[in-house]
Amino acid sequence: MHQIYARIRELKVLEQLYTSGQAEFLAIYGRRRIGKTFLIREYFKKKGVYFALTGVKGANVRKQLKNFSEEFDRVFGSSERYVPKDWFEAFALLRKAIEKLKGEERIILFFDELPWLATPRSGFLDDLDHFWNRYMSDNKRVILIVCGSAASWMIKKVVQDKGGLHGRLTAKIRLLPFDLSETEVFLRQRGVTLSRKAIIDIYMAIGGVPKYLSYIQKGKSAMQIIGHLCFDGPLTDEFNELYSSLFENHNRHINIVKAMAEHPGGLTKTELAKATDMSPGGGMNGVIEELEQSGFILPTRDFGKQKKEMRFRLIDEYSLFYLKWAPRAKESNLTGMDDKFWMNVFNTPLGQIWAGYAFEILCFKHLSRIKEALGISGVLTNASGWNYKPPKGSTEKGIQIDLLIDRADNCINLCEIKYCNDEFVINKTYDQELRTKKSTFLSHSKTRKSVFTTLISPYGIKKNGYFATAEVTLTMEDLFG
Repeated sequence: MHQIYARIRELKVLEQLYTSGQAEFLAIYGRRRIGKTFLIREYFKKKGVYFALTGVKGANVRKQLKNFSEEFDRVFGSSERYVPKDWFEAFALLRKAIEKLKGEERIILFFDELPWLATPRSGFLDDLDHFWNRYMSDNKRVILIVCGSAASWMIKKVVQDKGGLHGRLTAKIRLLPFDLSETEVFLRQRGVTLSRKAIIDIYMAIGGVPKYLSYIQKGKSAMQIIGHLCFDGPLTDEFNELYSSLFENHNRHINIVKAMAEHPGGLTKTELAKATDMSPGGGMNGVIEELEQSGFILPTRDFGKQKKEMRFRLIDEYSLFYLKWAPRAKESNLTGMDDKFWMNVFNTPLGQIWAGYAFEILCFKHLSRIKEALGISGVLTNASGWNYKPPKGSTEKGIQIDLLIDRADNCINLCEIKYCNDEFVINKTYDQELRTKKSTFLSHSKTRKSVFTTLISPYGIKKNGYFATAEVTLTMEDLFG
């Protein structure tokens, strides 16, 4: 069995299901390339009778049933291949075969890429519902697992289903990308040794998607790895494949993501509608919901703002990186993208501006680690940004807070997030800027909470006459936990 890396929480769930002595029904979902199939296959394939059917995108019901027949013959040893006429008959065959099995070993029924099996008018979900509720839910040997990459479909049709599958699940797993710590473990166990700063640089470009990380070669720098993967390697054409595999009418999703990529601070629904020429109604709301449920975007509400003023930010690292740099790479090399492009552009002003935004997103996604470092893991918090635009004619300057952590223990952390390759230096000018931000926030927010200026930077702050302005300092070590 291949070793399953950095999935401690998920393995505990699977172990509980396997040893429960009861019939179990698990739904697992998460984006493409996240490792869902690998996790289930590698854990269960030698733990009993293992039946696995994978849906084929765009295939008709007849083709899917042929695939069912082939897997059925492999697992249950039928002497002659018979293709059932519909899913009702297919599940009837499966039920009869299970009833003939003797012994106590577990029977794992794994239906992968469920949205491609349960197409409209296929009858698959209704027949699965009947199969489980009528026959399998009392069979203590059976573990039924359904899996899909289209997170919004899985949530609506299975997890939150109001029909026959309502309340039938005994467990669910939303498989997420690795965080920084898990990424480090994954790479180390594959023999890839990199500094934590190098891991951060790679993570800002491709995130913690296991399949993407599996392409990383030993003995390469972060710049070489990104250049190869994204400009002359396996991720060069991943963007369109990613969205087309997850969403119907995926061009609408791409349009919204492109608009968000141009505004790293996020856009309201009204601003999104204007930027994409989409009607700000049900259609656009549905696309936003699907992107959010799939982990591509994050809704945030600025401190003191109403829910209707919610902003949506693109937080998928690969999408943000691709949309920012792929067009430029193609323009710079008329024969195609060049893996040397990133080596040349990263340290330019434009490259460093991107890195600043990407590091900010990384910090947002590692909020639990930041809270842990602040000693407030168990404290209820609300994370957001904060902007102040002075009225016309005012002598005040507008300010922006990268990350504001509003805490239930009557404190607020105003976080400044700075990406750099060495200790960050607070000079006289920046010292005054930090003081102005804090005083402006206190004045206009009217908060009565204690407010701490907090600086997050890979290597922390260089000690000088101004470093104490940052009352709290966090480094990349805190982000790894």
